[in-house]
Amino acid sequence: MRTMLRCSLEVNASNKALSEGRLPTIVGKLMELTKPEAAYFTADGGQRTMYIFFDMKDSSEIPPIGELMFSNFNARVEFQPVMNQEELQKGLMNIMK
Repeated sequence: MRTMLRCSLEVNASNKALSEGRLPTIVGKLMELTKPEAAYFTADGGQRTMYIFFDMKDSSEIPPIGELMFSNFNARVEFQPVMNQEELQKGLMNIMK
């Protein structure tokens, strides 16, 4: 299932990871785990925030991703099913039947 991961990093924890040189390594590990279709990085609500779009094949993928972010950044982690325009059209056509 196409999933959006929204991950907001606590400022002090992510500052520490950045100063220790761990931030790029951990984000790289996140990319390995998710193999994203797209990844965007921004500031949201005063925190470093990532929006990662990936195909979640099984809900068992949630703990490794979540724990990576929780334990390293005291992060707020949200998983949200999403769809692209083609999938939306397909869903709407199913309603019309």
